Amino acid sequence: MVRLSSGPSSRADDVTRTLRKRPPDRIRVRRNPKKGRYERERIEAILDRSLVGHVAFVDRGEPVCIPVLYARTGRDLYIHGSRASRTMRALARGEPACFAVTVLDALVLARSAFEHSANYESVVAFGRFRPVDGDDARLVALAAFTNKLLPGRWDEVRRPNAKELKATIVLAMPIDEASAKVRTGPPDDDNTDDAELDVWAGELPIVHEFGTPIPSPGLRAGTHLGNSLARLIRDRQLP
Repeated sequence: MVRLSSGPSSRADDVTRTLRKRPPDRIRVRRNPKKGRYERERIEAILDRSLVGHVAFVDRGEPVCIPVLYARTGRDLYIHGSRASRTMRALARGEPACFAVTVLDALVLARSAFEHSANYESVVAFGRFRPVDGDDARLVALAAFTNKLLPGRWDEVRRPNAKELKATIVLAMPIDEASAKVRTGPPDDDNTDDAELDVWAGELPIVHEFGTPIPSPGLRAGTHLGNSLARLIRDRQLP
């Protein structure tokens, strides 16, 4: 099994060249293989762009696919939830899992219905989740979750107490078997007979942005947004 390297750049380059030539079957992009990406840096960048992923597994003989918030720290992917959750319990047992994220960047509008597509970046990872043990380690993961949603937020809010930590399970999966698939650019019919059709073709970018914050009904009057939220609204757009 070829695993993604996180070591020195020369070793990473060797692994990347190997993956491009013959990626393992489990992570190989089969449909439009030229869109496949296997570099650890690209995979991690896509994971960091997205906020929501989907984890799929088999529970009691039935397929299950659940949307989850997640975070990445180093080579590990973290999810968390209630200890009473069926999904968390199944994954904590080490059931084989598949984790996927997609960032949609644009609609690709062609002259023909057949050539319509989308520009996107996606990642599919395979592995098994393991429970994160120890309050200190779980707090590190929960800080990563909080700051993934809103950078700097962890330092502005109350930390989880002992009761909340006891009720929460944090799971980690190493990002060892993963690949990305990327599409960019215009439709593929510019150099075909369809280019003569009087139909508009091109890319329609998809832009997600934050709206005006809506205060909680119980928020005390005059409470400041906080530096993290104010900075995000000023500087960022949602992926």
